[in-house]
Amino acid sequence: MSKVKSAFFCMQCGYESAKWIGKCPSCNNWNTFTEEIIQKGTAKKETGWKEYSEEKHGHRTIALNDITTNEHERILTSDPELNRVLGGGIVAGSLILVAGEPGIGKSTLFLQNGLMLTGSTTLYISGEESEQQIKMRADRLQMSNENFYLLTETSTQTIFQEIKKLKPDLVIVDSIQTLQSPFIDSSPGSVSQIRESAAELQRFAKETNTPVIIIGHITKDGTIAGPKILEHMVDTVLQFEGDRHYAYRILRTLKNRFGSTSELGIYEMTQAGMRAVTNPSEILITQKEESLSGIAIAATIEGMRPLLIEVQALVTQSVYGTPQRTVSGFDLRRLQLLLAVLEKRGGFHFGMKDVFLNIAGGLKIEDPSIDLAVLSALLSSYEDVTLPHQLCFAGEIGLSGEIRAVNRIEQRIAEAEKLGFEKIIVSKYNQKGLQNQKFNIEVVTMGRVDELYQYLF
Repeated sequence: MSKVKSAFFCMQCGYESAKWIGKCPSCNNWNTFTEEIIQKGTAKKETGWKEYSEEKHGHRTIALNDITTNEHERILTSDPELNRVLGGGIVAGSLILVAGEPGIGKSTLFLQNGLMLTGSTTLYISGEESEQQIKMRADRLQMSNENFYLLTETSTQTIFQEIKKLKPDLVIVDSIQTLQSPFIDSSPGSVSQIRESAAELQRFAKETNTPVIIIGHITKDGTIAGPKILEHMVDTVLQFEGDRHYAYRILRTLKNRFGSTSELGIYEMTQAGMRAVTNPSEILITQKEESLSGIAIAATIEGMRPLLIEVQALVTQSVYGTPQRTVSGFDLRRLQLLLAVLEKRGGFHFGMKDVFLNIAGGLKIEDPSIDLAVLSALLSSYEDVTLPHQLCFAGEIGLSGEIRAVNRIEQRIAEAEKLGFEKIIVSKYNQKGLQNQKFNIEVVTMGRVDELYQYLF
């Protein structure tokens, strides 16, 4: 009988230590170490999927040129946003990790996608909900599928027995934190359990060429719960994010071995589940009947797709001694930088003004090309003059007051033209790429902030 071995793991980042320590040297969190048994007293058998696989593959060396591939072996879902984010559909044999806050709609989105795959056998494994709860959600989505099967189980041993009987084309696991391998003697959700369960699912996916979607939790810091090795093991990591007070959700790719990591999908949460938003620009720009100051439209790029978003600014006289700077969906330090440029290069006295800035729709934008729209909205509110309705902006602001060129300007202009805008203001340094282009929208080029002020006001 072998000796029982145990180790201490950080519950935040998965750092392993031979003894208990108060502060984690990896993530600097206090009191996060817990003891876990990593090897039982009995001899460990061959574990997980291997135990149930019908044939053992012989280990042999093979020349790379002898391996044949099929690039187009993907499962196309009925969700265009998910297909885009995954790089053209679900790759056979891939392991996909989806993480997001509680209540954001992860389970709803993948239950919905599983029910829409009528041509494939889908197994939905839930360790968090009962069959009745999942059936109630499916009834609310008003969907049914004869090839959709449910399994409410947390033991990986039982799960693989059922998988061997059913032979599904797609497996969805909700969630990895609830699974428990019988070969690891620690509680579900612990670092070693997550690592072992994911490794067993990975072996199953690669040996049978069956795609597996794993739903995961996140920590209070917003990072994926469990050891960092979990993100290294999987082929694709998707982050499902958004404000629960808004209807919109964004599905981002953090890692993708089969496609671009700059793609994103936008969804709207409705009574009938997640609705894919194919043209988000029309939703993110509010339809106003009266003219209001402090509103500018920015042509931005999120991932690979162009978006037109509404930037709202409010500049008021400061009542208290220290002026306030409040932002929503934008970087506060970036706003302070733009106010300093206006103060120094334009002579505007924002030092005694309260400044409030909001990106409409609850989006968080990091693209520096919305600087020009933010600056225009600030000036519009400062002067209390309304900007023209059919005007949008795309440009980055430098510290010397110049308007800098931005990338993929043709896509931004085409999106503005599609939505019926008449003019777009861009940097004059973007002219080189636009000389041979024909647009049905007037492209106004400028080089400095003072030119912009004279043009608008």
